[in-house]
Amino acid sequence: MQNNSDRFFVLTGGPGSGKTTLIEGLRRAGFATSVEAGRGIIRDQSAIGSPALPWSDRALFAELMLSWEMRSYQAAMEQEGPVFFDRGVADTLGYLRLGGLPVPDHVGIAAKRFRYNPRVFVAPPWPEIFTQDEERKQTLDEAERTYHALVGVYAELGYELVRLPLASVETRLRFVLDEAGLA
Repeated sequence: MQNNSDRFFVLTGGPGSGKTTLIEGLRRAGFATSVEAGRGIIRDQSAIGSPALPWSDRALFAELMLSWEMRSYQAAMEQEGPVFFDRGVADTLGYLRLGGLPVPDHVGIAAKRFRYNPRVFVAPPWPEIFTQDEERKQTLDEAERTYHALVGVYAELGYELVRLPLASVETRLRFVLDEAGLA
């Protein structure tokens, strides 16, 4: 792997599609991983009574997501070997578009500047495992629209999309490692 973009792998998709569970499996298998921004931001901002939440101020929430993802990228540069990201910088662009919000120039610049491996793993909607909770308030319909928005953004940015199978964590883990050339 010659540079960071070659060794940085993004897993993206709509909420409730098994991304974070797969990231946890990759971490247990010994790979460096990032923490998903959305849940962390929701927990932190809720704890301090901040309006930077997707149901209060979507634009402010998006700015925090962008900052979190850029920081995760910078932290990953200090890691050795492959790193798996639970979403990437470009997800912020997809989030803004999905919400019909203006996309500030700096978000588009960041999505183009912070590059990952050309192959992005996409978790498709999976109704059988989809659940809602205090941090994931989206409906299954919103999760499906999120998936389509993210697929569009990553394709537009020139990434090759690799759809994850609807399968067990172990099967998905083997699939990702095979497709990433790390098996």
